[in-house]
Amino acid sequence: MTRLETLLDLLARWTRRINLVAPSTLAGADRGWERHVLDSAQLFPLIPADARRLVDLGSGAGFPGLVLAILGAPDPHLIESDQRKAAFLREAARTTGTPVTVHAARLESVDPLGGDVVTARALAPLADLLPLVLRHRAPDGLALLPKGRDVETELTACRDQWIMRQSSRPAQGDPAGRILIIREIRRVATAR
Repeated sequence: MTRLETLLDLLARWTRRINLVAPSTLAGADRGWERHVLDSAQLFPLIPADARRLVDLGSGAGFPGLVLAILGAPDPHLIESDQRKAAFLREAARTTGTPVTVHAARLESVDPLGGDVVTARALAPLADLLPLVLRHRAPDGLALLPKGRDVETELTACRDQWIMRQSSRPAQGDPAGRILIIREIRRVATAR
């Protein structure tokens, strides 16, 4: 809990200088616990016990990747192309004493990381996100993707391009949100 508090304190200080999260999400007594920390932490029980590497795409302010790393996710790799946000991630990891690898580069330019678990929160619509998940996921890995109220629309938009074995569960912080759990993914073969 102390390390998570430290993360939120650092987040509040840095957000005054660079746009990490909307300042309104850090206001009031909650200070970002529900919107950021608990929303991220709800993924932790979904990480398989035998997972060896977590890859968080578009880590931003560390949600969910840094929170999951603080909770004990294995070999966490955080990918963030914005150099200021990557600097925040490094400082937050140092300040909280959390070992992570920060890749300050575009998702497409990072060598495939073979994550047993791939996460991404509020990064892109599912159709744009799936190629990136496929790039950084181990062949037998899974993706944990928190999605909002448009999840069914996003899934429908993917049907012609992707074959997935997926399930979902309600998101704890957002009554309209779902957590997509994608276990298999491949592109639909196109006729030539």
